[in-house]
Amino acid sequence: MAVAGTLLQRLCALLLFIAATSALKFDLEAKHGRNERCIRNFVAKDTLVVVTATSDGHKGDGMVVNIHIKDAVGNEYGRAKDIVGESRQVFTSHADAAFDVCFENQLTGRPNNPNRHIELDIDIGADAKDWSAIQATEKLKPIEAELRRIEETISEIVTEMDYLRSREQKLRDTNESTNTRVKWFGVGTTMLLIGLWGWQIMYLRAYFRSKHLI
Repeated sequence: MAVAGTLLQRLCALLLFIAATSALKFDLEAKHGRNERCIRNFVAKDTLVVVTATSDGHKGDGMVVNIHIKDAVGNEYGRAKDIVGESRQVFTSHADAAFDVCFENQLTGRPNNPNRHIELDIDIGADAKDWSAIQATEKLKPIEAELRRIEETISEIVTEMDYLRSREQKLRDTNESTNTRVKWFGVGTTMLLIGLWGWQIMYLRAYFRSKHLI
């Protein structure tokens, strides 16, 4: 029992470490006009996503940082303008598609250092849920809440693998269908050329006979 508890603690620590290292940090240079920098992630349909962005600086420092979240099929999930400090966007995806979290830093003055430091953290699925609130609402023990979170994470991984497998099968079917069409197109083109060649021979033979050349 103690061994199982130790293994579970190590697994939880590993998952927490992975979650902690998923944050992205970068400097965003201020420029005139529209100049977006986007970070892309894939998400399955009907999945909870929490995007947390933190920017340093202050209002009126000559820079305006805006955020725009959209996916590859045209859905928009949120906009935040002139962010300073922490900004959080929560949404549920509408399609199996990649989504972009886009930043722009507009130069509105003459700051000494025209850069904003950005920290971005994207939580998807089970990682996006407030497990402290779930634990309190459902009166779960800490280890029960952690097991529940791990179970949902594994379920999401299995679902994503199934999706990738089905997509691979669709791509394979499309590839085979395309190859079949190309093959029959080649056969049809060859038959057409043979028929055209035969018609030309017959035409030339008839022409030469009419001119008494053969």
